[in-house]
Amino acid sequence: MSPLVQVMTALFGPVGAIERATALRDAGASGVFTFEGPHDVFSPLTLAATVGGLDLMTNVAIAFPRNPIHLAHQAVDHQVLSGGRFTLGLGTQIRTQIEKRFGAEFEHPVERMRDLVGALRAIFGAWSTGERLDYRGEYYRHTLMTPTFSPREDFAPIPIYVGALGPRLTRMAAEVADGLLVMPFGSKRFLTEVTMPNVDAGLAAGGRGRADLAIVPEIIVSVADSDPNHASARRLLAFYGSTPAYRPVLDVHGWGDLQPELHALSKQGRWAEMGGLIDDDVLHTIAACGTPAEVAAHIRDRVAGVSDRICLYQPGPIPVDSLSEIVDALAGREQVQPATT
Repeated sequence: MSPLVQVMTALFGPVGAIERATALRDAGASGVFTFEGPHDVFSPLTLAATVGGLDLMTNVAIAFPRNPIHLAHQAVDHQVLSGGRFTLGLGTQIRTQIEKRFGAEFEHPVERMRDLVGALRAIFGAWSTGERLDYRGEYYRHTLMTPTFSPREDFAPIPIYVGALGPRLTRMAAEVADGLLVMPFGSKRFLTEVTMPNVDAGLAAGGRGRADLAIVPEIIVSVADSDPNHASARRLLAFYGSTPAYRPVLDVHGWGDLQPELHALSKQGRWAEMGGLIDDDVLHTIAACGTPAEVAAHIRDRVAGVSDRICLYQPGPIPVDSLSEIVDALAGREQVQPATT
């Protein structure tokens, strides 16, 4: 029985990646993804590619510190290793992280990301057809590709997804990308009232329809059995909420004043205190928390009519048996109570 909502979930690093990917597949996950955190975003997927029956995705690889040629080689290698089941998910990050952590340029991120998607498509096209590479964009220029540096294996088309929250980047992703990765700090109201109207505007600008764009919401999940007070989820929401870029999500619910409070604590290094500002209303609106059945109910309610595939963002690894129960619930194999948030 195919799930009503397909579930991709996280690999947290290269150590034990094969074993965890195997366990996640056996629990019913349709795929695994990685994020740009304490480990490289590609290496766990290299290992997971040896596990059959799983889709692979970077969610997300931070784009601007990387050259398009580097990204293209990584993408092709993983597409070949996985037998055509790889998706390249890209993100901009925020200015402070790009400039101060990566030491890279951030100016005009929407235009830069559009140009990067164009450059990748040109590179993939040159490798697939053997035609001359001649891409001349505003930020990226690639005009040389010889057989020595071209992949020798045939590879399936590689979908390019873009992670977005703000209106301009969301519209751009809907206009030119193959998929939109909806950022995990969100809610049903933000998705329906803010994200989707911008998606429709971007699709219209690109002369496309809903069928031309995959929409994959990422949802923060906390299972009560492994974290009864959902302390890890509260800390994660506080971290996201401290960032000005995420204030629009709070504003939709009338919680905008929480953002500068969290930001002030973060500037003072008082990270341990920040989670205490995330009350139950904020927690259960933004994150799917509770029993596996309650988590599944939140997910179904949140993505109904928008997507049939989601990514579970876990503040920490949830037990595999809990994941299996969530997948079963999403597949309709057990009764799910209506969501209350």
